[in-house]
Amino acid sequence: QVQLVESGGGLVQAGGSLRLSCAASGRTFSSYLMGWFRRAPGKEREFVAAISRNGGNTYYADSVKGRFTITRDNAKNTVYLQMNSLKPEDTAVYYCGAANYPYSDPRSTREYAYWGQGTQVTVSS
Repeated sequence: QVQLVESGGGLVQAGGSLRLSCAASGRTFSSYLMGWFRRAPGKEREFVAAISRNGGNTYYADSVKGRFTITRDNAKNTVYLQMNSLKPEDTAVYYCGAANYPYSDPRSTREYAYWGQGTQVTVSS
């Protein structure tokens, strides 16, 4: 069991940066694959990035590769998403999720058992 709370969203101009944080409860945070997903208005939730238990493996959607970086600090029970060179099409509610091991596809929403409430990111042109 884990509870997740996202923060760090806001309004930025195109080309700007934001860093999202996801704080987790419990003392078994390091047991989970952690991921970031987003949902834009009128669209389905889509994969953004994921990171393995010890941070040794990362995964990115093609649309954010080279612009976004996912990291985690297990000592602080926190996962981060650094977002640079933001575009208007990045506008969405961003959610973090936690997945139990073993898993098959870190890019699949079906892998994640626990979710935060989401944080709004708006990028203006």
